[in-house]
Amino acid sequence: MSNQKQGDDRTTTEQILDLLLEALIERQQARQAQGVQPPPPTAPISPPRPEPPPADRRPAQEGQPPSPRPEPPPADRYRLPAREVPPTRPGREPTPGDRDWQPPPRLPSINLGKTLGRLLILVAVLVVLINIPVNRYGVSLARILPDSASLIIRDGLVLKGSGPEIYVLEDNKLRWISSLEAFEFFGYTWDQVHIVDDKFLEGFEKGRPIYVLLKCQASPHIYRLENQQKRWIKDIDTFLAEGHVWEDVKFVNCDYLRSLPDGPPIPEDAGPPPQP
Repeated sequence: MSNQKQGDDRTTTEQILDLLLEALIERQQARQAQGVQPPPPTAPISPPRPEPPPADRRPAQEGQPPSPRPEPPPADRYRLPAREVPPTRPGREPTPGDRDWQPPPRLPSINLGKTLGRLLILVAVLVVLINIPVNRYGVSLARILPDSASLIIRDGLVLKGSGPEIYVLEDNKLRWISSLEAFEFFGYTWDQVHIVDDKFLEGFEKGRPIYVLLKCQASPHIYRLENQQKRWIKDIDTFLAEGHVWEDVKFVNCDYLRSLPDGPPIPEDAGPPPQP
């Protein structure tokens, strides 16, 4: 009897499920006909699991003491390990980042401001001392200093000592300008002449003198201009013995040479000078 009742109940349950399934199918077909998409199936939501009580809050059983609260982990547990610095290799100076590197010692200050201030004071004192009159005529030290103290040593510098000789500095040698004709012929002016002390001139080696050597194309003869006269040089040996070089010979017009008066030949016993 009980088995028959269970069969009737199962049949009734199946019928109810069939009716619900048919109703769902008809509803789904009606939505599809209206263009409504069925919602995606969702996973069943499981009920949250109860969290176990913390170890320090678990109820103690009868006759047992409560469990102690766990101590927090040490702070070093969360600290990143330091980067290992490799040791300095032997034979090499340590550089920043090496284990043995030490920062250089701090340089002492030079007190630039004080140094500049002292230098300016010293310059001012020297200017005052130089311009103070040092004799009864009111001449200052700046005017007593020799002209050579303010000269820039260079080629082409025209110098004169206490004597009448005038020199030109070339290749660190003093070349004597032999005559006024040579002085004017090479374009020197009196404004270029610097009066210096004789000791200043003695500090330079003497070079070959500066003469005016003239020659024209139509004549083989060479003449030296002195005292507004042309002096005939006898031959090549005499030319070289006088210290002349071919670079000093200037070519001029033959008529100009003929217009110059004749002076004593070189050497003086060479005889009458020929005309160019």
